[in-house]
Amino acid sequence: MPVCFALRIGARAGPRRGTMGGMHARASAGLVSLLLAIIVDLHAGDVPREPPRDWVDSDTGHRVVRLSQEGGSQSLYFHQNPYTPDGSRLIITTPTGLAAIDLKTRAIEKIVDGRVNPIMTGRKTGRAYYVRAGAVYAVDPASKTSSEIAKLPPHAAMASVNADETLLAGTITEGTVPDASGAPPREPEPRARGDAPQPARDSYPGKDDMMERRLAARLPMQLFTLNTKTGEVKTILRSTDWLNHVQFSPTDPGLLLFCHEGPWHKVDRTWTIRTDGSGLTQIHHRTMLMEIEGHEFFAADGRTVWYDLQTPRSEVFWLAGYDLATGRRTWYHVDRSEWSVHFNASPDGTLFAGDGGGPASVAAPGNGQWIYLFRPQLVADRTGDALPNAADLVRPGVLKAEKLVNLGGHDYSLEPNVTFTPDMQWIVFRSNMFGATHVYAVAVNK
Repeated sequence: MPVCFALRIGARAGPRRGTMGGMHARASAGLVSLLLAIIVDLHAGDVPREPPRDWVDSDTGHRVVRLSQEGGSQSLYFHQNPYTPDGSRLIITTPTGLAAIDLKTRAIEKIVDGRVNPIMTGRKTGRAYYVRAGAVYAVDPASKTSSEIAKLPPHAAMASVNADETLLAGTITEGTVPDASGAPPREPEPRARGDAPQPARDSYPGKDDMMERRLAARLPMQLFTLNTKTGEVKTILRSTDWLNHVQFSPTDPGLLLFCHEGPWHKVDRTWTIRTDGSGLTQIHHRTMLMEIEGHEFFAADGRTVWYDLQTPRSEVFWLAGYDLATGRRTWYHVDRSEWSVHFNASPDGTLFAGDGGGPASVAAPGNGQWIYLFRPQLVADRTGDALPNAADLVRPGVLKAEKLVNLGGHDYSLEPNVTFTPDMQWIVFRSNMFGATHVYAVAVNK
C-alpha cells in the first residue's frame, strides 16, 4: 500500500509551466524519495541481520567474538571435548557438516561435508570422531581425510572416546517407549540411534512427560565399548536403568562415567565403572526428599567428578566434587540467581564457568541469564555433619561469580554449554541471542 501511494503521488506531480510548477515537481519528487526510503527501512526490519563479529558487552566490559559464519552452527555438548591436543583448533557442527576453527586466526574450514552426529575430538591424535549411516568415522582436521573406524551394533548410540583413543563407548537400547497416548511403540528417533546431528533445541514441550515415560519403561540396555583397531564390541554392564551421559575419563583410558537418566529426584544418578566391567561405583547418595544431582563431568586432570547438586531441589544450590582417589568431597555453594544449566572447569582446575538459566529453570524466578566466570573459595575444612553425606569428609566453599555476557536475548530452550579454551583465555558457548544459533567466545579477562 505505501508503495502504490507513493507512485500515485509521483504520477500526479508532472512538470508544470513556470517557476512554481518546477518547485511543485521538485517537492513531490522529494516526497516520493522520502516515502520510498521509509518503506525500504521498514522492510529491512523483516530481514535477519547478521550478528556482530566482535564487540564489548556493555554490561560486563568483556570482549565477545562470533566464531561461526553460518547460522545454525553449534559448539559441542559441554562434556564432549571439542579441542585438538595442541589447542589450536575447535571443532563445531554447521548446517552442512563439521568445521574446524583456528583459534588464533578464527579461520574456518569445513572438514566433513554433510550432516553427522559428532562424538568428540580425540585427546591423543586430534581426530574428530562422528557417526554417519550406522558407522563411526574419524577425520583429521589438518588433511580433512576421514576413515571408517567400525560399524555400529544395532540400536547403538555412541558417546565418547577414551584418552588414548583405543576404545569408544556407548549404549544399546532394546525396545522402544510407548507414546503419551499409550499407542504401540514407534521406531526410535534417529538421534537415539546415534545417526542424527545435534538437535536445534535441548528443551521442548512434553520433554518432562517423555522423561517420566522413558524411566517407567525400564527398557533393557547395555553399556558397551568398541575397540577402534579391531571393531570388537564388549558389553560391560546390562541394566534396565536408563543409561546415559556416558563419558570417558580425560586421563584414565579404562574409566567411564555415566548416569541413570530420568527425573533427577527419582534416580541414583551418577556412577563410574571400569572398561572391564569392574569397579561399579555410585558417586553420590541422596539423603533427603527431593535432593537432586546431575550434569556430571570430569575435571581436566581426571581426578575429580563435578556435578550440580541441590539440597533440596530449587532451594539450596551447590557445585559438588568427588575426589576419585580419596573419596573426599568439595561443595561450593552457588547463589540461586547464578545457578547454571551446565558448569565446566578450566584446564588447570582453578576456575569454573556457567551458562545461567532461563526464566523457567529450576532456579526460577530470578535465575540470571548470563555467561558466568566463577572463582572458587574454600572455607576451613570440617566434617560433613552439618551437610548431607555426613559420613564423608566435606570441604565447603563458595563460588564467587563474575558476569561475562548478557544473555537476556537468548532462548534457553537451546543450552549454551560453556567450555574453556585450552589456553584459558576464552570461554566458548553457543547462543541464539541474535536470532540464528552461532558459536561465540568471551574473553576471560576484561
